[in-house]
Order: sequence, then structure tokens, then C-alpha cells
Amino acid sequence: MSAPSATGAAAGEAPDNTTWRRRYAEAVMNTFGTPDRVLVRGRGVRVWDADGAEYIDLLAGIAVNCLGHAHPAIVTAVTEQLSTLGHVSNFFTTPAQVTLAEELAHLTFPRTPAGSSKVFLANSGTEANEAALKIARRHGGAQRPRILALQGAFHGRTMGALALTHKAAYREPFEPLPGGVEFIPAGDAAALAEAMGPDVAALVLEPIQGEAGVRELPAGYLEAARETTERAGALLIVDEVQTGMGRTGAWMAHHLLAPGVVPDVVTVAKGLGGGVPIGATLATGSAADLLGPGQHGTTFGGNPVACAAALAVIDTISRQGLLERVGALGRRWSGQLASVPGVAQVRGRGLLLGLGLAAGVGEAGQVVQDLVRAGFIVNAPRPDTLRLAPPFILSDADADAFTAVLTDILATRTATEGAQ
Repeated sequence: MSAPSATGAAAGEAPDNTTWRRRYAEAVMNTFGTPDRVLVRGRGVRVWDADGAEYIDLLAGIAVNCLGHAHPAIVTAVTEQLSTLGHVSNFFTTPAQVTLAEELAHLTFPRTPAGSSKVFLANSGTEANEAALKIARRHGGAQRPRILALQGAFHGRTMGALALTHKAAYREPFEPLPGGVEFIPAGDAAALAEAMGPDVAALVLEPIQGEAGVRELPAGYLEAARETTERAGALLIVDEVQTGMGRTGAWMAHHLLAPGVVPDVVTVAKGLGGGVPIGATLATGSAADLLGPGQHGTTFGGNPVACAAALAVIDTISRQGLLERVGALGRRWSGQLASVPGVAQVRGRGLLLGLGLAAGVGEAGQVVQDLVRAGFIVNAPRPDTLRLAPPFILSDADADAFTAVLTDILATRTATEGAQ
């Protein structure tokens, strides 16, 4: 039996959304539900589905495609690297791996001396957080069995990263999880001080909790977290998987929210490769030397193709001034969105925004479907919140077009809900 082509369906079937969705349901594990659309092409901030419909992508693969789709810098870097050397395993290294590690250490810990920070390259944010958890365990040993995480946290779905994730629906089907993790109220410095003790190995936090509805930790909390952990001899681990690599208008969100804070460990992924899977765990000071040979590893992590993509992302963001662009557009757009009737609150920084919806417009998931039908891709991390995490190259015109469409949709929904 011959396999169907990559661009169409089996003989006699049209390669449309319906056909691909049926095949998806038959072939792919049901971990995400059957997708509503089948995307086949992307360029810049736009994507097209199998029926030819066009969308402005304001989610960017959940904060991944920071330079949009098919960006020439990434295409060129990956093509050139893959045509030269694609994979070697970590029995060896490559110039791309070493150069990326140097760049990331400098971007993440700009005020620390060269050579005092080290990088572990992985394939995803979950893997980066898994490595961070192992660093915490190596630091704590038997004398420090406790790890603190925040309520509302999301750090991934592997067993270790899941142990740090707060949402019961994610955790409970897979318990018992690795032990020793305790959840404390997010942003409550007094609760942190009360929970902290000499038996705590680390505090793990996100500066802005994306899956909790794009909720920024309150002013002063990161400084309090650094002071509290340092005094107790615990590590401060900052998860920048969603917020890092320019997403908030700074290389790392903690640079923007608490410029004086230097964490012991930082994790990044998502936007790092601009769509190519890669993650990284960065540690500085004594934490940089806690993992030794044989204590952690990965086959694909740090492969030259992914590293070349990440270097192209960093270079493009730097050369094109995209950090400044993200900050400026985020501030302008936030102000406009806050004035839309039906939007109760705009949270977040830069181009990671959470729109808290007012009562009377229905659930956020329903609004997401209205927006998709109107040609805009967003998602709903909570029933009352829309999340926007578009490419950094989003134009003012496209941002304004979304604002106008959202205004019309929420007005229609408010009128409909009020009439019921």
C-alpha cells in the first residue's frame, strides 16, 4: 500500500481541513484534541490553512515564532548548517554550540564575569526545567529536600517539570510525582519568608505566569525572592521559557522587572530557536558547576542546526532593534486594548499580553473561535483570558486591525449575551 503524499490525501480525497482532521484523529494520540484548522503554509505573521483561508498569527506557536514564519535569516542559517553538518552527538562539540553558549551566558548574566556562567543545551522548555530541577537536587542533597514553587505555576509536562507545575488537572493523572515540591502563594513575600528554611534547596518561579493568564509577579517580589533565597542558602531558579528572548521587550523579563536581581539558574526555550526546537538551562556562580559528567545529558540537545537557528534569532533581534520595537508596540497596543469595551484588564509586558474579559461577553474560548473565523489566531489560557504572543515583526496596521475586530466581536457578544 502506497503512502499518501505529504501535500495531499490518499487517492480520491481532497487535501482540505476536513480530510486532514479525520486522518489526524485516526493517527495522532488524543493529547490535544482534534485541531480545528490544518495549517499548511506561513510567511511573516500570516499563515494559511488547507482550505486556503488566511490568518494573522497572534500566538506564534505559543510565543515561539518570534520572527514570524519562514524568516529568511533562520531559513538561511538552518540550510547552510544542515548542508555542512547536521548532528554529531555530545561526544563532540561544534562551533555553533560553543558560540551559542557564549552568547546566551552574556545575554542572560550580563554583569557576571566571563567564564562564571555555564549553559546546558536541550530541546525544549520542559527539558530545560528538568535540568534546573536536577541542579536544585544536586545543590540540596539530603540536607535540603524541599523545593518551593508558586501557585499558578506551569513549568512543563515531564515528570520532573510536572512536579513543579501547580494545576491539579495536569498533575493528578500522573501522581505520585517526584516529591519535595511545595506550592506557596504567588507574589506573597511574607508567605515566601514563612516557607523558607535551611532545608529548602531552591525557589522556582516565572516572572510572568503565562498559563495562569499572563500574570506578572508584583513589584518587589523578585527582589524579595533573591534576598530570601540568598539568606537561606537556597537557589533562585527563574523560568523564562515563555518570557525570555525578547518577548517582554528585554532579553529576559527579570531584567525588565527587577534589573538588580541575578538568579542562580535561568531557563529559556520557545523563542530561542524561532521555531526550531531548542531549550537551554543557564547557571552562574557555584550553581554552574553542580552537574558533572554522567549526571545529565541529551542526544539531540545543542545540535548545530538548532544552535545555528538560535544564533540567527539573536543576531536578527539585535541588528533590527526588535527589543525596542517589542517594548514600544506592547505599550501602545496595551493602551488601545484596555479601552475596548468588554476588556476588563490588560496584563503582561511587551508582546506577551493577557486580556482579561469582562463579565457578559461569554467564555474566552468562544471569543477565540469568533476571532479565528475573523482571521486572527489567539488562545485562551483561562476561561476569562485571551493570550496574545505574536511575532516581534507584527506591524502597527495588523495590531490595529485586531483591535478593531475584537471591538466588534465583543460588542456583538455583549449584545447577544444581554438579550438571553
